[in-house]
Amino acid sequence: MDIAVTGGRGQTGRWIIDRLVENHTVTCLDRDHPGETGHPEVEYRAVDLTNQGSVFDALTSLDPDAVVHWAAIPAAGIRPGVDTYRNNTLAAHSVLTAAGRIGARVVQASSDGAYGFFFAEETPIPDELPITESHALRPEDDYGLSKIVTEEIGKTVARRDEVSVASIRPSWIQIPGEYPCRDDEYTSNLAAGAGNYWSYVDVRDVADLVEAALTTEFSGHEAFNCVAPDNALGRPLRELMTEYYGTVPADCTVEDDASAYDTTKATTLLGWEPTRSWRTAATEAISTPKI
Repeated sequence: MDIAVTGGRGQTGRWIIDRLVENHTVTCLDRDHPGETGHPEVEYRAVDLTNQGSVFDALTSLDPDAVVHWAAIPAAGIRPGVDTYRNNTLAAHSVLTAAGRIGARVVQASSDGAYGFFFAEETPIPDELPITESHALRPEDDYGLSKIVTEEIGKTVARRDEVSVASIRPSWIQIPGEYPCRDDEYTSNLAAGAGNYWSYVDVRDVADLVEAALTTEFSGHEAFNCVAPDNALGRPLRELMTEYYGTVPADCTVEDDASAYDTTKATTLLGWEPTRSWRTAATEAISTPKI
């Protein structure tokens, strides 16, 4: 399969590219060209992804079978909110519109930020635990709002152009051997992880889910939670919720140290399950892929 990947030089994108080149031909579209320092098996093109004409020209000339759109400002607070919203929505519109026009299936980066938990002025108790993809989306910030819009763009393109679009919703991506979710200042302070209910995911599980969404047949647009099977503190989630928030949702079926997010949908539709835990990955020695 020929795949175009946007944002492939980013912290997560490089792991996605490294995973995809095992089985596919990959071209990376990013703001800057790495020159001689890029991945040896990847072709690179420098593209302003918010420029619809440039994106359309690049993708129509490449004519890939699939597009992985991973380029974005990855969190609230990095840039002014209006810049985050403008960049993320314009890039998604440019990339997904072009992908739809050439009939390429799409996998794109959404976020658990779309639910509106982490960046809320006061983190709300979720309607349910574990949190499924059907949970209401109620962001208060421009980043979370941008992710809702990018998912709506995905729905539009899937409906209009009859291509499949998967929106992946990771929660705090961790790099093997680094894992800030296991630093002392995080594990000793419940408030540090309360905004996403102490959830995380290994970057390699993210890359595996991208691969699964690219190679498994489904129709229309689907969103998928992407988290580790356990929480970052290794304690019963009910206990953590009660200790910090004083309550759990009435609809609560989590057991032991499970994650706050449900990944059953990805398992059912795509055959994907998260396999990495902080218990081994936090201290795992592994080389970072080239950019």
